[in-house]
Amino acid sequence: MELALLSGVRLTENGKRDTFETSVMSKILAAVVAPTILGISLLSACAGPRSADHVRFGIWAARHELWEEAIFRWKKVLNDDPRSAAAHNNLAVAYEKKGLWEEARKEYEAALKIAPDNPWIKLNFKRFEENLELGKSALKDKGQPDEKK
Repeated sequence: MELALLSGVRLTENGKRDTFETSVMSKILAAVVAPTILGISLLSACAGPRSADHVRFGIWAARHELWEEAIFRWKKVLNDDPRSAAAHNNLAVAYEKKGLWEEARKEYEAALKIAPDNPWIKLNFKRFEENLELGKSALKDKGQPDEKK
């Protein structure tokens, strides 16, 4: 399965103004590739048939940017298997996409607690923290007067 449609999308290609939100969202979209691969490999192998269906549908929903549906499906997986690091990771990415930063952080932390050495989860969490810092910097810079006038 490929997620190139999610990872390469930038709002600026449609002629919209490049803002902090669009650049952060582009980075967030790039972070969706790793959890999808992780979700397919980890959950499909160890989850029951019902959970595997929710994982597949959650991935489909994410591809189509149906984030509420993806969140619903990955929560269902966590009801069946609360120790699923992949489901926590995928849920974190969906929360990130929706701008629910605290919820995303909690899910990344849960995923890392379960699988602290998983390189995909560590990479996604690192990118999440970088995006938060970029956002804080951009907001801080917007509040300062432009000295080039």
